[in-house]
Amino acid sequence: MKLSNETLKDLPETVLRPEYDRSKLTPGIVHIGLGNFHRAHQSWYLHRLMQQGLAQDWAIIGAGVRAYDETMRRKMAAQDYLTTLIELDPAGSKAEVVGAMIDYVPVEDGNGALIERMAQPDIRIVALTVTEGGYYIDPATKGFDAAHPDIVHDAANPQHPRTAFGAIVAALKLRRDRGIGPFTGQSCDNLLGNGHVLRQTVVSLARLSDPELADWIETHCTFPNAMVDCIVPATGPKELELVKEFGIEDMVPVTHENFRQWVIEDNFCAGRPDWDKAGATFSDNVHAYETMKIRILNGGHQVISAAGDLLSVETISGCMAHPLIAALFEKVEREEIMPHVAPVPEFTPQTYVALIKKRFSNPKIVDTTRRVAFDGSSRHPGFLVPSIRAGLDRGMGVEGLALVSAIWARYCLGVREDGSTIEPNDPFWSDVTALAAKAKDTPEVWLSMRHIYGDLGDDPRFADSFTRWLTMIYDTGLEATLGTYLA
Repeated sequence: MKLSNETLKDLPETVLRPEYDRSKLTPGIVHIGLGNFHRAHQSWYLHRLMQQGLAQDWAIIGAGVRAYDETMRRKMAAQDYLTTLIELDPAGSKAEVVGAMIDYVPVEDGNGALIERMAQPDIRIVALTVTEGGYYIDPATKGFDAAHPDIVHDAANPQHPRTAFGAIVAALKLRRDRGIGPFTGQSCDNLLGNGHVLRQTVVSLARLSDPELADWIETHCTFPNAMVDCIVPATGPKELELVKEFGIEDMVPVTHENFRQWVIEDNFCAGRPDWDKAGATFSDNVHAYETMKIRILNGGHQVISAAGDLLSVETISGCMAHPLIAALFEKVEREEIMPHVAPVPEFTPQTYVALIKKRFSNPKIVDTTRRVAFDGSSRHPGFLVPSIRAGLDRGMGVEGLALVSAIWARYCLGVREDGSTIEPNDPFWSDVTALAAKAKDTPEVWLSMRHIYGDLGDDPRFADSFTRWLTMIYDTGLEATLGTYLA
């Protein structure tokens, strides 16, 4: 049955569906980046509020700024912006149709429609999921990358921007000039201090063309930090067939695990939904939650994903079923990551590692090692390097994390151990593959990437271990090297 407002009432009884009148919903949020994660996470929380008769004036307007977003818009529009979420649990799967999104802004050059929609007074939050590498951060300084061609363009053409951030700046200018007032900018990406990062990008971009507007944004807008968590695989042919097993024809279904977490700083200048009534947590200590999740979960993903793909293990659950890779995960987490993470009210580091191990091992979640290993250039410095530095600062060992860095260097050579080709899997793939080829004979070259490792290449406690492990991987192979480390 094709998914639509009209067919909701005819869905199989086993499928949960909106119990609220979607025709009476009014918008409050523009969300830029309507990928799977948003629809399985933030949209779900809002949907669950609506199921309680709450937040009826906070419906989501979808948006995007790239050409491929138009394809998503058309697919979503054809099914009245509904999404089927399929929870994948070893005990059994279940489906729920989420209806919190009610429209999608047309995608066009210059982003005029998006700017005008964000400038309307009913929009009180503009949220984003644009990936951790999408905030125009200078990799060397971690500050704003004012030299990026997209940013140069938007600074010179503020009324016709090409980036989401340029569109946000243009919309805020209209709101200020019309006397409407500010909105909250809400990042939902895996970045430490994601609200601070979003503020930096928006304010810095505004300052390049309109310093007075930048001051107004800095004074009146808020950018709450948040930690988001739910494992959401990409949608492919398997998922499209799976949704049909529930009797639904959905062009953009989403599969997800049976776990969600959202911890939010309560800092909203124009109001917000009561997400806590749907299970989210408002906290003044988001940083502790962020640190635990990014270092243990996201860092743990990087510990195993490149190793798995190198050994032709296709999924994360497959890595956890592989005795050597699973043991690598366990040893590195408990000896070199967990000791530098503080507890939060819900979890100790020990219980959180046990939870992540269970979640990664879920065989129903077909999360590919290739997807998780993507963009190591952003993920290694964001998810692993902080643990390396913490270990060195405390005089503790970093052998395992040096090995993980060596595995990534070997991965970027672009050839698996069985001889098959690893297709480009990083925004800077040509750069890292060229460097990986040089590092095969001169390992220390890899650590010369100061935008990733900073001065770690100058510290023999890390650099010597890295060199030894990478040499061993090339001499004896990855499995033998893992065996040596684990012994």
